[in-house]
Amino acid sequence: MNRISDSQAEQLLRELVAIPSPSRQEAQSAARLVAWMRAQGYDDAFVDEAGNAIGIRGRGSRQIALLGHIDTFAGFPPVRQDDRLLYGRGAVDAKGPLCAFAAAAQRANLSADWQVVVIGAVEEEAATSRGARYAATQYQPDCCVIGEPSAWDRITMGYKGRLLLDWRWRGGLSHSAGPDSSPAERAFAYWQQIKTACAGFNAGRDSLFARLDPSLREIHTWQEGVDGIAEMTIGFRLPPGIDPQELAQRFPPADSASISARGGELACLGERNSPLSRQFRRAIRACEGDPRFVYKTGTSDMNVVAPIWNCPILAYGPGDSSLDHTPREHIDLDEYLRAIAVLTAVLQAL
Repeated sequence: MNRISDSQAEQLLRELVAIPSPSRQEAQSAARLVAWMRAQGYDDAFVDEAGNAIGIRGRGSRQIALLGHIDTFAGFPPVRQDDRLLYGRGAVDAKGPLCAFAAAAQRANLSADWQVVVIGAVEEEAATSRGARYAATQYQPDCCVIGEPSAWDRITMGYKGRLLLDWRWRGGLSHSAGPDSSPAERAFAYWQQIKTACAGFNAGRDSLFARLDPSLREIHTWQEGVDGIAEMTIGFRLPPGIDPQELAQRFPPADSASISARGGELACLGERNSPLSRQFRRAIRACEGDPRFVYKTGTSDMNVVAPIWNCPILAYGPGDSSLDHTPREHIDLDEYLRAIAVLTAVLQAL
């Protein structure tokens, strides 16, 4: 099998970034990636029942999963290339890392006892992680790399957990000059209760990874007949040791409001000195980098599969994660190629 060139690896990324694939609309992008893997000599490539793009190389009894996601955040800023910078939705989060996986798996000279499974998972951005949850039932890898941007010389070892609370109040309206709270004021009071409780929890905690961070995701108020209605969604980023369902019970609603919890994920920590981590550090140094560990305040599919697969795990991929979800999202193609070189070296060292 002929190993792909740098220009072919770059073209794959340009093609995938040019195909819009927000969550639940990934089919065209998944089909293109599968067609590319078939054309490049993978032993098998297909779209699975969840809609994930799957590529398999090697027939060994030991398995490494390269789990990226093929869906993107909403919106589709113009795709363009400015010198070595490729702009477009998904260039960083996370088609860049996913294409680096696909290119490295194609290039690597695998030992006979290993198999590589590249997974372009769907619905990671939707908080359902449908693709990762399905993949977790289909494979039992010996180690796993999650495809998320960390810069080519950094290794992500942990993600915070998550909880989403949907709060709703409905009740009779009163005059704005009267003593009763408006629907918006009731929502604001509950949000303030959340912020105060989290501030108390965070007292003395200097590390961002150790903090309980709330965010007001959405808030809406409107009138239906004689009733006023207020709805809001509050998100939490959870440090290790906080169970999302237990957290939801700490904030019972008042004033006849209701809440429902969803999107709960435990925080996840990989082992810094695992054989997988050591191989990445060696590969980064071999490419003249200085490897560093990162702990992220968001979540990823690592939170989903790590408790199930229970194997050495970390996240890796090219790109600046501060550009995630922004209209200026872009990736340096030279960094992308460096990440492919690191991943290729890791796969060959297994």
